This record gives sequence, C-alpha cells and structure tokens, in this order.
Amino acid sequence: MTDQLAATAAAMVERGKGILAADESIGTMSDRLQQVGVEPTEENRRAYREMLVTTPDLSNGVSGVILCEETLRQSVADGRPFPEAMQALGLLPGIKVDTGARPLAGAPGETVTEGLDGLRGRLSEFAALGARFAKWRAVIVIGENLPSARARHANAHALARYAALCQEAGIVPIVEPEVMMTGAHSMSDCAAVTAETLAEVFAELRIAGVRLDGMVLKPNMVVPGKDSGETPGPEEVAAATVGVLRDTVPASVAGIAFLSGGQSASAASANLDAMQKLPAPWPLTFSFGRALVAPALEAWAGKAELWETGQRVLAHRVGCNTAALAGNYSEALESAAA
Repeated sequence: MTDQLAATAAAMVERGKGILAADESIGTMSDRLQQVGVEPTEENRRAYREMLVTTPDLSNGVSGVILCEETLRQSVADGRPFPEAMQALGLLPGIKVDTGARPLAGAPGETVTEGLDGLRGRLSEFAALGARFAKWRAVIVIGENLPSARARHANAHALARYAALCQEAGIVPIVEPEVMMTGAHSMSDCAAVTAETLAEVFAELRIAGVRLDGMVLKPNMVVPGKDSGETPGPEEVAAATVGVLRDTVPASVAGIAFLSGGQSASAASANLDAMQKLPAPWPLTFSFGRALVAPALEAWAGKAELWETGQRVLAHRVGCNTAALAGNYSEALESAAA
C-alpha cells in the first residue's frame, strides 16, 4: 500500500506535467455556466467536464484531474464511467472530498473546512469508483490580527486527519492550505503567514503519521494582496515562494503543485516558470483550476459546434504551463493561436 501511494504521488507530479482542477461544486459550476449563457443542468455540467478530460493529448501535460463527486459518478457519452474513461486516456482520477469552509466558532471572519464526519466510508467508496487521489482545501485569511492561532491550528489539524484517512484508503491526499490573496496585505505579510501555516500543517501531519512521500502539497504562491498596490515580478515571487517552502516543507514530500489563487493565467504561468530556475528538492508544478479551464468554458459556451474550439483553448493553456515547467514560458506564447 505504501509503495502504491508513493508511486501514485510521483506520477501526479511527473516531470513536465501538472494537475487539472475541475472540481467546482454544483453551485459554483452552475454559476459559471450561467455566466457564459449555458443552462446550469446536470447534463451540461457533465458535458463540460467531458469536453475537458477528452481533450486530445491532454495527458502529455496533465497527470490527473480533480473532479467533484457528481462527476466521479457520471459517465462520458459512450457510457463509460468518468474514472474508467480517464484512465484509458492516461489521466489519474481525483476527487474533492471536503464539504467547504464554514465559520469557525470563536474566530470572527475565519473559517474551518468541514467534511471529516463519515469521511472514512466515503473514501472507501470513492476508491472503489476509481479515485486515485483526493483534495481538501483549507482557507487562511490575512487581515487585522488575522489569521488567529485558533484558525491555523483547526485547519492544520483537519488537513492532517483527512490526509491520514486518505492514505488508509489507498488514496493520495493533496493537502491544500491556501493563504488568500484577498486584501491589502504586503508580500512580506503573505510570506510570514504562509510560513507559519505550513509549519503548523507539517507538525500536524507528523503527529498523524502521514507518509510524506505519499502526499502532494498544494500551496499558494507568495504574492501580495490584490489591493496592496505591490507589483512584484516573477523572479521576486519565485524567490519568496521557494524560500518559504525550503524553510518549511520536508524534502521527502512527493511534490508541490501550486494553486493559481486568483492570479491571472499569464501571471501564474510566468511565476511558475521563474521557480524552475531555482534549486528545490521537490518537483514544482501546477494544479490550476480557473487559470486553465475558464478560457475553455468561454470558448465552448455549451455549443456542440464549439466543442473542439474549447478543447484547443484548454490545450493551449496547458501548453503554456508545460512550457513554464521547462523554463521556456514567454509572453509570446500567450498570443499564439490556441
């Protein structure tokens, strides 16, 4: 079991590949469909996810796809369950297992992610359905006197319990503590809070007995708040981010797959590219959601005749990020025809 976990985790962060996050909740996905003029039905949500995962040669740059529970239980047009169809295409099926962030008692303005109740049974079922890895997202907010020690500890403890349950079920956990870009905090504030958060997460993972070579970390990049007025270049973001990770993340972790966290698609790619030029003991790759799929959704817009157009747009965005993993990203790639 432990060898299988390590092998799966290594495959998730294989050189030159990232992870596609297509795990929006039913409510979020329905809202995004409506924004591009698509009726938010179960069938349209299914068709959209099929358009993404069946993109030709997607496995050349994507190791796995994170799905929501609805999609994991659905089938592609030819009747095969999503996990079966994805594995035939060389893609590892993943599943989001948390049930969302809720207000944390005694901590105004802060949340704790829920979903631990019944998780052991759900993971067993998801593994039987074909899930090879899972994801749990914790939300850390920077503000006046925030984050509190209470919020950091509650979320780190939940992440560790989730990760231990995943490994017990033979599923690789993606551990995602996201320090949010929301606010006017400085880049140095983000670096300090990210370091404190990661240190607490790994302390809890150690206590829980989580195998570090059988997990993938999905952190934020170290960037200033959206309203800070700071505009650091990719080299500055890369240096700050990799510096924090070197100080807090054990070398035995299988790999690091960054979230985009509200950055523009091009900024996330440029920052990822700059990181490849710095020494690090783990693979540094991407696990982007909106930065990859939003352009494809807009291009497809629910129209059968635009199915291949949506796939070409997704392939183009994946190509920009695989170029970043090779240290070959440039602004010229952004303007190239998808």
